[in-house]
Amino acid sequence: MSNYVVTCCSTADLPKEYFEKRNVTLGYFKFTIDGVTYVDDMGQSMSSEEFFKRVAGGAMPVTTQVNVAEYAALFEPFLKDGIDVLHVTLSSGISGSYGSAKIAQSDLQAKYPERKLIVIDSLAASSGYGLLMDKIFDLRDEGMDIDELAKWVEANKLRLHHWFFASDLKHLRRGGRVSGAAALVGTLLNICPVMNVDNEGKLHPRMKIRGKRNAIDQLVKQALENADGREKYSGKFFLCHSAILADAKLLAKLLKEAMPNSDGEVLINNIGSTVGSHTGVGTLSVFFWGDKRVD
Repeated sequence: MSNYVVTCCSTADLPKEYFEKRNVTLGYFKFTIDGVTYVDDMGQSMSSEEFFKRVAGGAMPVTTQVNVAEYAALFEPFLKDGIDVLHVTLSSGISGSYGSAKIAQSDLQAKYPERKLIVIDSLAASSGYGLLMDKIFDLRDEGMDIDELAKWVEANKLRLHHWFFASDLKHLRRGGRVSGAAALVGTLLNICPVMNVDNEGKLHPRMKIRGKRNAIDQLVKQALENADGREKYSGKFFLCHSAILADAKLLAKLLKEAMPNSDGEVLINNIGSTVGSHTGVGTLSVFFWGDKRVD
């Protein structure tokens, strides 16, 4: 087996303890809120509760991706020590971090021509990105070499599904993501837009559901229609939410009832500060393995 490490970024939205247990070195996004810049470090610099409390109060955070110099600083110590690197980035459909990582890759490969530095666009986000990384870490630990693993990721990454809804249309309006009129009408009608991530790694609105409970049911329906084996799905479910834990627990319960063969308990995570800066409070997502995304 080749001597290599797998790295990713903090936007995979899994707990800090998870990455420590899997022996993963991370690149960290940043966010600025109320004039102060923090590291998006899984709630260590600012707790999820405090972050979403401020967002609910009207704060509009601004996010900063990992830049070229920071990627170089992440990769170079390994290359210098004779260790190859496989790095998987946040989706290029929602972030420019993939482009920055590719520039760092080009610079470092000229400096360390004998080493392998592979950069892959996950086309995934938040704990969906996390679920992809979870499988990658498993395959690494099972002994798959870096080239085989890179081929596996490219062949399978579009099988990772993301389905979610947003219920804070006011935050989406403040961020310019929906018009004022649409946010007003949607709020009055209790509309929860249901979206997914398409095959280009971009967020794609799919339907407008009236009522949060109906939106939760729709996420279960999408899992039943798209997961490997449908109701016999035996893979993992990862969820993430922005300050609506009770709804996340309900979704986890419904998924387990609908697909009892799924692997282990449904893992519930907090949406991280980078992604949460754009979603606001009241977003709930489900991630699972299924058919290849085609649109």
